[in-house]
Amino acid sequence: MKRSVDRILTTHTGSLPRPMELAEMLLKKDDGEETDPEALAAAVKAAVAETVRKQVEAGVDVVSDGEQGKIGYSTYVKDRLTGFEGEATVNVRADWADFPNASVPLAARVKRPACNGPVAWKDPDAVQGDVTTFNSALEASPAEEGFLTAASPGVIAHFLGNQYYPTREEYLATLSDVMKQEFEAIVEAGFVLQLDCPDLAMSRHMRFSDLDIAEFLKIAGGNVEALNHAISGIPADRVRLHLCWGNYEGPHHRDVPLRDILPVVLKANVGAISMEGANPRHAHEWAVFRDVPLPDDMVVIPGVIDSTTNFIEHPELVAQRIVAYAEVVGKERVIAGSDCGFGTFASTAPNVQPDIVWAKLASLAEGARLASEQLW
Repeated sequence: MKRSVDRILTTHTGSLPRPMELAEMLLKKDDGEETDPEALAAAVKAAVAETVRKQVEAGVDVVSDGEQGKIGYSTYVKDRLTGFEGEATVNVRADWADFPNASVPLAARVKRPACNGPVAWKDPDAVQGDVTTFNSALEASPAEEGFLTAASPGVIAHFLGNQYYPTREEYLATLSDVMKQEFEAIVEAGFVLQLDCPDLAMSRHMRFSDLDIAEFLKIAGGNVEALNHAISGIPADRVRLHLCWGNYEGPHHRDVPLRDILPVVLKANVGAISMEGANPRHAHEWAVFRDVPLPDDMVVIPGVIDSTTNFIEHPELVAQRIVAYAEVVGKERVIAGSDCGFGTFASTAPNVQPDIVWAKLASLAEGARLASEQLW
């Protein structure tokens, strides 16, 4: 994993807007409608190529495939694994429940079935398809570094509830053993692996709001243990972890503070922590690193642009946010990123308009340039 040696590098959280036609194809497939596999593969390849080109053009250094071929960053696994034919489960956003007269935005139209059978691979070659498509795009649009995302055992357990394994621990252990194959394939292909772990924060108010903080931290700790088992043997500097409190515009007043969960998160055997740092609920938490030191061998990737609003952050604000982190943890250990993804689930109506996404990423790059001028 590259570090910011002579300037602040830029990246994002992984998912980016999909073309409307591709989103519609993915949603039809998710609904069980008949789709043309070749047409879908061609649409994904074209979308990845265009997405990588636009990232490079916007000034992003560490790029991804934009998750163009996935219905969602977490639920895509149901198409690759057996055992997910159970009744769909819904996670309640406890923060919205505190405002019964508020109009709650509709959730993404994505299936989240429960696990009702043994989990195993049914499409082990899918990840190789991701790798091949991404490699092709990078050949046409070279970047500083590439990363691919994958769902952590904990986030799969969060979105795809367990109705089969005797205990949550057994479910997590199985997911860890199975997903290890995908994780290793991404790293072996030469890419940085990003593990999406919103379960370490978001599940506090969406699934475990009835527990006290000590009980929740025990659950989060178990998720980190499962994650560490799944990436055992992979060098830490080839893995980054994304932490978030839910990529949706809402009250978020029930979000567990970073200060409470960071000691648990830092037990993950990864080289970087990506997290929200731009939205109004978490923009102040750079200061937490004054009291909870970042390990010497770890990098932080703070979100310095928000992923839920169409405001385009001013580059000077972006630079201020970057410098705040750099002054606490060291400039070489900061990579500028986004709070969350801009295409979390396939949708024809994304929160942030696609053209504005690219403008926000360009502002991210300009802000990183301004910060670099101050720091070097």
